[in-house]
Amino acid sequence: MNNTPRPNKSSSPLDSQNESNTHSPAFFTPRRIAFLALLTAACVVGRFLFTFLPNVQPMTAILLMMTLILSLPEALLVAALSLVITNLFLGFGIWTVGQLISYAGILLLFHLLTRIPVLGGKLWFQTAIAGLTGFVYGFIYSVFNYFLMGLTVFWPYWISGLSFDTLHAAGNIGFYLILWPVLRRVVGRYWK
Repeated sequence: MNNTPRPNKSSSPLDSQNESNTHSPAFFTPRRIAFLALLTAACVVGRFLFTFLPNVQPMTAILLMMTLILSLPEALLVAALSLVITNLFLGFGIWTVGQLISYAGILLLFHLLTRIPVLGGKLWFQTAIAGLTGFVYGFIYSVFNYFLMGLTVFWPYWISGLSFDTLHAAGNIGFYLILWPVLRRVVGRYWK
């Protein structure tokens, strides 16, 4: 269970290209759009189900796994859609931009760190990075709010939110460990 092989994307019938055809296949095929819509729905429902726990939600873990299994652009797309949809119900404002910037930062960080040759394929390493991203998300979001609100001191503001970042990190670790086998099986069926 320590090694988490990545699916071979070239084996997807969605990505296969006819040798004689000089045009590349469409990136957003109906099947791919439907799959991304289902992952967006999972993020939205997961975020709604855990609104009673501050900063604990499966959305971050799902997006991190998407970055690893599918691609960074697809994870960013699902993040943007999920944030817009959930914030229409939970409250939409300028903070949505900060949330999207924070998600982009942690997804990029996760994407880069899981590409480390020796450690990137290990589940324990991915889970540790998932926990770290809870703190990184809070830091990036605090920087955004620092400039947005014109605060005069940053460090006390950021430190005051560390308890919420800790909850986010713990949620990421728990949901990553719970959802990894599920999402891997779902993506395995998708790639068939």
